[in-house]
Amino acid sequence: MSPQKQAEEAIVSRSSSTLKDELEQDVDGKGEDEETVHGFSMKNLLWHGGSAWDAWFSCASNQVAQVLLTLPYSFSQLGMLSGVILQLFYGFMGSWTAYLISVLYIEYRSRKEKEIVSFKNHVIQWFEVLDGLLGPYWKAAGLAFNCTFLLFGSVIQLIACASNIYYINDRLDKRTWTYIFGACCATTVFIPSFHNYRIWSFLGLGMTTYTAWYLTIAAVVHGQAEGVTHSGPTKLVLYFTGATNILYTFGGHAVTVEIMHAMWKPQRFKYIYLLATVYVFTLTLPSAAAVYWAFGDQLLTHSNAFSLLPKSRWRDAAVILMLIHQFITFGFACTPLYFVWEKVIGMHDTKSICLRALARLPVVIPIWFLAIIFPFFGPINSAVGALLVSFTVYIIPAMAHMLTYRTPSARQNAAEKPPFFLPSWTAMYAVNAFVVGWVLVVGFGLGGWASMTNFVRQVDTFGLFAKCYQCPKPLPPPAPAPQMQQHHH
Repeated sequence: MSPQKQAEEAIVSRSSSTLKDELEQDVDGKGEDEETVHGFSMKNLLWHGGSAWDAWFSCASNQVAQVLLTLPYSFSQLGMLSGVILQLFYGFMGSWTAYLISVLYIEYRSRKEKEIVSFKNHVIQWFEVLDGLLGPYWKAAGLAFNCTFLLFGSVIQLIACASNIYYINDRLDKRTWTYIFGACCATTVFIPSFHNYRIWSFLGLGMTTYTAWYLTIAAVVHGQAEGVTHSGPTKLVLYFTGATNILYTFGGHAVTVEIMHAMWKPQRFKYIYLLATVYVFTLTLPSAAAVYWAFGDQLLTHSNAFSLLPKSRWRDAAVILMLIHQFITFGFACTPLYFVWEKVIGMHDTKSICLRALARLPVVIPIWFLAIIFPFFGPINSAVGALLVSFTVYIIPAMAHMLTYRTPSARQNAAEKPPFFLPSWTAMYAVNAFVVGWVLVVGFGLGGWASMTNFVRQVDTFGLFAKCYQCPKPLPPPAPAPQMQQHHH
């Protein structure tokens, strides 16, 4: 048989199997939708999500959590113009690599379904996609970067919880609050998968929306602080630390594959991340710009924006909502780690929620411990951004896409063709090569140097296991003289 004939047959069988897959998924999806519409139970409403809207809420609420509070700090390092430009730049770059991840997931899944592999009780993860498409070395790289990133992402949420609650109740120090929140966050072991985050991601996005607009309005109402200066950017170290924090902000898609897998029709995911990012811009740009305009260089020593805004009921409400949202984000970051751990110990197929929860507990302990060792989340954000996010979120997806479709037959049989706004494979290669080059040099190279320099400086200043990082110095006790006089009377 001639090669041309073989190729034609492959295309025919490919298209028929794709059609079959889509029909099957449509049937599945329709079943779920009808169940949701007709069997309108509270369980379905709050617990069982798999629609495009659920995915959008998950992506948007997972993208911004405590980063909202550190973006003004980044603006003070970058200056206003660079801050805005880099947010837009990394936001769209992040959306592009999330799109690549979704394409590779569809490719992997369609290849596996042709081999009649069922994913009934199995959640597909990014490292498995890399393994299926590119082999064990890629699997190892994906697993190492993703797990380390998610581990530190969870640590950051815990530190941020303690840092935020301190602004409402400073009777306990931040380390004690970390112990308390570690215990609270451990309860996320009971949430089986991303299907079950429907109500949480919806609430989470509402909370960040409130907090972002509170920051914006409170900063504008407060007006510019006395003698405010906006000297950024001044030092290269600070500039690239700030840039890397923004790279981290839009690198929330270490959980993209898990969110897609929880959808009834994963093909619909393609532009969801972009739409989520556009909404996130409406939160991050006004709040960071307004707080930086109001406080300027004071932010260089206050990585948490709450610390500069006057205490009020509105601020307390924002802190409490942010705390609940950080609990949700902790669950988002930890759930893929739970899945990996379950697969390692052979518990991933277990139906019992309690058994799985018990098996997941060893994942929470090291996160808790690390949050107590390194209690400063501003510098950790930048270090994680430079050393982990740069690879996990930008470099590995772009390179994996280039390698997966390097042969003409792979391009011809691709489950997803290039998007309408970039219709040629050559253009896709060019964009991917640019992403890899830019993030390798600017994100990993310069960002890594800057954030590690900054991180080491913070450790020298505050020490590990700091009891109360960046807490205001306690006021000296009042002079006892007046009491003495009263005593004499």
